[in-house]
Amino acid sequence: MNVADFDYDLPVSYIAQTPAEPRDSSKLLRLDRKSGALSHHVFGDIVDMLGGDDVLVLNNSRVIRARLNAMKAKSGGKAEILLLKPLTDVRWLALLGGRNIDEGATLNIPGSAATCTVINKLEKSQRVIEFSQPVRELLAKHGELPLPPYIREQLDDSERYQTVYSEIEGSAAAPTAGLHFTRDLLDKLKRKGIKLAFCTLHIGLDTFQPVVAERLRDHKIHREYATLDEHNTRIINEARQVGGRVVAVGTTAARTIETSAILAAGGDPSTPSSTAPPDRERPLRAFEAETGLFIYPGYQWRAVDALITNFHLPRSTLLMMLSAFVGREALLASYETAKQLNYRFYSFGDAMFIT
Repeated sequence: MNVADFDYDLPVSYIAQTPAEPRDSSKLLRLDRKSGALSHHVFGDIVDMLGGDDVLVLNNSRVIRARLNAMKAKSGGKAEILLLKPLTDVRWLALLGGRNIDEGATLNIPGSAATCTVINKLEKSQRVIEFSQPVRELLAKHGELPLPPYIREQLDDSERYQTVYSEIEGSAAAPTAGLHFTRDLLDKLKRKGIKLAFCTLHIGLDTFQPVVAERLRDHKIHREYATLDEHNTRIINEARQVGGRVVAVGTTAARTIETSAILAAGGDPSTPSSTAPPDRERPLRAFEAETGLFIYPGYQWRAVDALITNFHLPRSTLLMMLSAFVGREALLASYETAKQLNYRFYSFGDAMFIT
C-alpha cells in the first residue's frame, strides 16, 4: 500500500490545544467493526460498554521532563535538547535544535554546572550526547515536558499530560488514549468486575512522525522498549480463558499485547506479516524487550479484541495500525463524521472505542 492512502485533510481548528476537564468528559465515538455503525457518547460512558469479564490493558509509562534549554559553549548561541532514549546514565540519544552542532560540540545547561558533549552526529538532528553528570536530577530541576509541536498553548498543570496511573518514567510523549481516565472512573470499572492489567511501553517521538516513504513496506519502524510482566500477563490470559475481551487502551498497549502474542508463537515482531500464525487461543507470554512491530493493513491480529484510541495524525503509523484493525475506508469515514460533529483531534482531543 502507498503511504498517501493514509492521508486526510484536517484544518488546524480541529486540533485540541487544551485537555477536557474533567478528563472523562471528552467525547467518545464508538465504531462497530462488523456493522460499521457509529454512535456518540462521553468518555465516562465506557463503563457501560465493557463487560464484567473484559480486561483493560493500560500503558503505565510516564513522560519524562525531556526538554532542556541549552547554550553553545563557544558562541553562547541558543540550543535545545530533546532526550529520546537513555544509552547509559550519562549518554543519551537526543534531538538537538540549533545550527552547526556537530561532533565534539559542547553545550551548557543554564542554571546548572552541567554540560553535554556531542559524541556522534546521526541523521538529521539526531545526536548521541554525553552529560557531565547523571541526567535524572538535572531533568528534575531544569527539564520541561516535551508537549507535541501542534500544542501551542501553555499547559498550567503538567500532570494533565500524564495518565493518572502513570508510574514508570521513560516516555518522550504521553500514551494519550489513557488521558481520558480519572481515578474515579477506574474505580467504577473495577467495581463492575472489569480487570485492569498494566504494561509498559516507553514512547519515542517517532511514533507521531508522518511516514516519509512512498510505500509502507519501505518504512523502517522505530523500536521502543516494552515489557509485560508475569502478573499482568496472567490477568490478561485469565480474562481470555473465560471469554472476556482484551481491550487495549491506546496503540502503545496494542503494540505491546501483539508483540507478546507473536513472541508466544515463536515469531519475530520485527516482521509481523509472516513470522507467527494468528493463533488467538495461544496464551500471551511475559517479555521485556525492544519491539519493532509495525502493524498496517494485512496484519492478522492475535490478541486485541477492542481498542480505545484518540484521533491520529495523517500518514502516521498509528493511523495505519487502526486501519489494520477496522479497515482504512471505515476508519477515514469515521474521521470525516467526527470532523462534521466537531470532535477534537490529537493528544488532548476526544476518543474512539473500536469494538
